[in-house]
Amino acid sequence: MDTNRLSDTLAKALNDQMTNEAHNAQIYLSYAAWASDKGYEGIANFLFRHSAEERNHMMKFLEYILKRGAKVVVTAIPEPGPDPKNVNDCFEKIFTSEVNNTAGIYNLVNMSMAEKDWATWNFMQWFVKEQTEEETMALDLLAKIKIAGGAAANADALYNLNNDIAKTPDDATLAQDTSVTNP
Repeated sequence: MDTNRLSDTLAKALNDQMTNEAHNAQIYLSYAAWASDKGYEGIANFLFRHSAEERNHMMKFLEYILKRGAKVVVTAIPEPGPDPKNVNDCFEKIFTSEVNNTAGIYNLVNMSMAEKDWATWNFMQWFVKEQTEEETMALDLLAKIKIAGGAAANADALYNLNNDIAKTPDDATLAQDTSVTNP
């Protein structure tokens, strides 16, 4: 008896996104190691935590594919690419990675809607909100480095930025969660 509840197209797309989440985990891991090597332990710790978060996202996809009766296909992930040139470049690369990840998430939402696979559509809503948080977090990091001087930030500004990011929570405040009394 066939217990697979996913179309071949959607199963492939979910597997591809699972691989993309693993790739994003590697990107964060690589940048965390780079930051640690440069002495930015606060930034490194923040990036190590986000690497683990991306791996958790990968596992959510894996579990979902299994629970829908489809086959999980584990494939090689691409290399994370070259080290950042500086802290500004690091945060710009993180933002680009998150925007690309959002495109993959939206593609899955569109596919599940087109196929009227409401279980997958519902599953994907958590990721839609998560990507909003991830992009907001990346934008917040870019704003901080811009204030610190961007690519030309001096040692004092980077020291303060490193200490500030060490205390930065993993979740960003979303626009829909703010109000006049809670900006």
